[in-house]
This record gives sequence, C-alpha cells and structure tokens, in this order.
Amino acid sequence: MGYEWFISLRYLRARRKQTFISVISFISVTGVTLGVAALILVLAIMTGFHDGVRQQILGNVPHVTVQSQGGTVSDWPQLVATIQSTSSSVVSAEPYVVKEAMLLAHGNVAAANLKGVSSDNRVLSQEFFTEDNQPINSVLFNATRTQPGIVIAADTAALLGVSLGDRINVIPPDFTLTPFGLIPKIKPFDVVGIARTRGGFLDTYYAYISLEQAQHFIGEVDKVSGIEVEVARFDDAQPLAEALRADLGYPYSIRSWQEMFGSFLAALKLEKLGLFIVLGIIVLVAAFNIATTLIMVVMEKHKDIAILRSMGATSRSILKIFVFEGLLIGTSGTALGTGLGLTLALNADAMISWLERKLHVTIFDKTVYGMDHFPSQVESADVIAVVVVAMAICLVATVYPALRAARLDPAESLRYE
Repeated sequence: MGYEWFISLRYLRARRKQTFISVISFISVTGVTLGVAALILVLAIMTGFHDGVRQQILGNVPHVTVQSQGGTVSDWPQLVATIQSTSSSVVSAEPYVVKEAMLLAHGNVAAANLKGVSSDNRVLSQEFFTEDNQPINSVLFNATRTQPGIVIAADTAALLGVSLGDRINVIPPDFTLTPFGLIPKIKPFDVVGIARTRGGFLDTYYAYISLEQAQHFIGEVDKVSGIEVEVARFDDAQPLAEALRADLGYPYSIRSWQEMFGSFLAALKLEKLGLFIVLGIIVLVAAFNIATTLIMVVMEKHKDIAILRSMGATSRSILKIFVFEGLLIGTSGTALGTGLGLTLALNADAMISWLERKLHVTIFDKTVYGMDHFPSQVESADVIAVVVVAMAICLVATVYPALRAARLDPAESLRYE
C-alpha cells in the first residue's frame, strides 16, 4: 500500500479534537448510500411498472399484425407459411376475423369487437371462467353445441348482466335486403367463457367466437381479416415487421406493437429518465458534503501538508491523498447504497405485503393496476449506470479540495507556527 493510501485512511479516523470532521464524513457516506439506494429502488419499480403495463397492453394485442389493404386475405395459408419462414423468432402466426358488433342481453347493450380466432390463438391461453372448469378450447370449439359459443370480458358480462350459459344476441353492422326493407343480421350465442380478471381498456371491447363461425357470420368463407404473429421476445417484433415489409410488399399492411402503442411506452421511459435525473440530485447533494469534508480536512491538516512537502512529497502525492480520501467515502457510500437498494428492490413485494398486513391499509391495490404483485424488476444496466454516475459525481467532488491542498505553499503554512 502506497503512503498516500495510508495517510488517506489515517485522516478518516478522527482524533478527539477532530470528531466533527468524522461526523461530517459519516453524513457524507450516509447521503451517498441513501441516494444510490433510492435510485436503484425507483428504477427497479419503474422498470417493473413498464413491463407490467406492456404485458397488459399486449394481453390481447398481437406482436405483429399482417393485413391486406383490400380488406380481406384469401390466400392466408400461404401467407402463414411465408411469415413462419421469415424469422426463427416467430412463435405462432394465427388467422383471425374481426368486425364491430352490438351485444344484446336482458335489455342491455354493449359494443364489442367480435373476433373469430383459431384454437391456437394466444388470447385463449389466459384464464377464463367456464362451466365445470372445462378447458376454454373444448367449450368454444365444440361442434356438437346447438348454439355457437362466445367468450366475453368480465366488464362486458357485468354490463350485460349475463353469466355462464346465458344467451346473448350479436348484431354486426350488416343488413339483409328483404321485400320489407333492410333487416339487421342477428345471431344468438351462448356465453361459454368469461375472463377471470377485469382487463385493460383493450380487453374490455373484445368478444371471441370460433374462426369458422366468424367466417360464416361476419366475414367471408375461406377469407380472414389478417394474421396475428407472436414472437419469442417483445423486441423481436419491429425487426420482423421490417423484414415482412421487404418480403411481402404491396398490398399487405404490416404493423408491430411498437408502432401501435410505442408512444405510450416511450412516455414511461421518459418518466423513468426524469426520475433518474431528479434522484441523481440526491447523490449530487451528498457529493457536496464530501467536498465540504475534504475542505475542512485540508484546513485542519495544512501543517501536515506543509511538513509532507518539506520532506519531499510532491504536489501530485498530496493531490492523490485527498482524491483517495474522497473516493473512499464515495466508494463506501456507493457500495452500501447498492446493497441496500438491491435488497429493497428484490424484496419490494414482500415488504409491501408485510406493511399492508401490519398497518391494515392497502398500499398497492392490485385490482386498480391489474397486476398480481408489486412490480419491481432489477436490470443490471440500471445498477451499473447508477454506480458509475455516483462514483463519477464523488470523484468530481474531490477535485477542488485536492487541488487546493496540492497548491498549498509550505512556507506560508508554517510561517506563524
């Protein structure tokens, strides 16, 4: 260990007459610790909320949608094969038929996007209430039923006042021309499934029937409205959309989920950046405490600095002594803050649940946010960014006191001693 490190450690241990400096050092370490911990915790919570909201948005929204500008797709089996061969990230490519419709039951009316889906559609992987807890595929695609089945959202069921087994009438915006005028098409459906949880604003307006029923009732036989593509990772959607545009060209219209809802998620990222900057000011304030501590040490140790210079220590060595002392304070605070922040972030849900039980209050209402747990997700990139920024701020805070100590004139410091 060089003598600069030895002297830096020695200056951090206060003597009886220098206790105040030691207290200021402790406050500086505590300030950096709390600032770093707050940054890591808040960034983890914002990341968790971002991913939670993204999961809600993509609950019933495909990662990539392929449609035809002509309205319907006739050669959809060939199109599905082309999509699946475009990229290895494609998990599934399912056809669908969709059209706006009115749902009527018990004198109540609700608007919905009536959607015909295949049995492998990802939307059917969520949990539904069904009679005798049967699998949703077995009741929705049961060809022996006298009336076709329909699956609706929990909000739609509450609005219509229906439950499992009830019958609702579906009226699409299509009319039949008869000698008596235009008569709307009406078809009864039996409610065979209801979503277990109340979904977001997108889930509420969808009702699902089998693809075959939709083709006969609201579409055209052997034609679909488009293809819904699911990819392995959310971030794979945009590259796949660009590749499909290059391969398919006109008249196909291809959109990824980023193009449909990217602006909303970008707002969440901007909010996360804003919180990072605001909370970074806490670390900056703690860094001012470090600078104050070092200035006081320089004022207290001016005789020691003069003696060291007289014994042959260079200005560079004096500079190192006080830079090392500031870095020791900053490193200690950053390390403690990182440990505290990670502990809080990784156990946020358990701590919130414990506080709710002890205080008998609701801190995080799961029904409001549509999440089954308090969101907190630690990303290594965020932790590294916080550590680097904190250490950089602490290093900058040491520059002025260290330069002042290095420029002290030994003769002036010892003239009146």
